Amino acid sequence: MSVSKIIANRDHTIVSCTPGDTVLLAAKLLADKRIGALPVLDGDGIAGIFSERDLLYCVAREGAEVLSRPVGEVMTSPAITIEADTSVLKALSLMTRRRIRHLPVMEGEKMIGFLSIGDLVKYRMEMIEAEAEQMREYITHA
Repeated sequence: MSVSKIIANRDHTIVSCTPGDTVLLAAKLLADKRIGALPVLDGDGIAGIFSERDLLYCVAREGAEVLSRPVGEVMTSPAITIEADTSVLKALSLMTRRRIRHLPVMEGEKMIGFLSIGDLVKYRMEMIEAEAEQMREYITHA
């Protein structure tokens, strides 16, 4: 199953910021929306990702002054991305291997979705539970 199925069934509003937004604005978005990362968009394209880790590391290095700097100076770039036809298992494997928690889903140069590892694990667990229920039904009615 591809990640396109996951992004098709959700609200298509993606909370994001731009490279020119301040670190303070991005931090407020993370806190207000209770999310762990923001895609940093340059038009429809992805310039990078700004995560809680990016915030923590830059504040630890530079102190509170960093809050007035642009996100583009402290974000993780280039972003690791996937295409919509990528399988859920391949996306999970990539996230585990690269030690990342968020993946922009691309269609060419345009970002069409933003997935967290939690989104993928939840979907995978739902599939496993559905398969187990089908097996129980089969065994009971066989």
